Amino acid sequence: MKPDDWMRSENEAEVASPALVLHSERIDENLRRMVARVGDPVRLRPHIKTHKLPQLVVRQLALGITKFKCATIAEAELAASAGAADVLLALQPVGPNVGRFLHLMRAFPATQFSTLTDSPDALATLSRAAAPAGVVVEVLLDLDVGQARTGIAPGPEAAALYQAMRTLPGIRPGGLHAYDGQLHQRDAAERRAACERAYAAVEKLRTELLAAGLAVPRVVVGGTPTFPFHARRGDVECSPGTSVLWDAGYGTTMPDLDFLPAATLLTRVVSRPAHNRLCLDLGHKAVASEMPHPRVIFPELPQARAVAHNEEHLVLETEDAAHFPVGAVVHGIPWHICPTVALHSHVHVATAGRASAIWPVVGRARFITI
Repeated sequence: MKPDDWMRSENEAEVASPALVLHSERIDENLRRMVARVGDPVRLRPHIKTHKLPQLVVRQLALGITKFKCATIAEAELAASAGAADVLLALQPVGPNVGRFLHLMRAFPATQFSTLTDSPDALATLSRAAAPAGVVVEVLLDLDVGQARTGIAPGPEAAALYQAMRTLPGIRPGGLHAYDGQLHQRDAAERRAACERAYAAVEKLRTELLAAGLAVPRVVVGGTPTFPFHARRGDVECSPGTSVLWDAGYGTTMPDLDFLPAATLLTRVVSRPAHNRLCLDLGHKAVASEMPHPRVIFPELPQARAVAHNEEHLVLETEDAAHFPVGAVVHGIPWHICPTVALHSHVHVATAGRASAIWPVVGRARFITI
């Protein structure tokens, strides 16, 4: 079997391009490997921003995974609607999202919701809204461990902010959150050492908070690149996300992680503008374009080079162009799967070599009902 045979569906002639195709058996295998890596599904809190699909939340629930992490109110609503018992909104609610978050809590009383803070002002705003609504919000302290995107540096100010959670009405301290998304070292040993250095400050703060008599119910750490290292800790929740579908980016730069590409792009040749060029219907609107090329890896065209990328077109230069007539299907693996999923209103689901279902990508919306 050629390495790319799994990407093909026997009925792909029926699939309009460009299309995002999810491969069911490979997703199930990735979920199995996630659970095996951490040892106990109770310690998993997968991020759903990658797939944004209630069907995949349900598959994880069937494996004993009950806690999830999300980036938007819509994703949180999706998870709760699918039956998630515990949902962390990993983006500090501000503006109208404060009211929406409280509405979400009231609308799904069977789900335990929590969120993050790194700001005394944002925490106070949440408290002022929660208390009169009769809601108690569990809040985790968001720690900056080197990414410099969100979070407060572990230290006295962080400890004081956590202490404030205990005294504000409508707020309950929920623990600590630390995302080390800046760690992308290709060498696993180097990445692990950097992960340990970043986590040391988190552990130090937790120890200090506990010594001060403060409850630290949970520590939520990491993403996919550092998942194998945090998985070895017995007292944290791990939040891999990309591992469910995987992509060419992590597949290339994280060779130590053994997840399978489970999402492909089905595209077609729409023109052959020169003897060594193919134009595909795979523009910016169908594949994430926030990174330099290659934005897609084509196993059938390993030497192809992108020479133009527009809204609806991707032009490749390849000496193999003559083997791909207009209308020919080409299969690709996206470099960055998370924003690629968000570009598609629906996905095709291939099972046993056949594209047999279509799922709407519910979580790509900014609003569902709340």
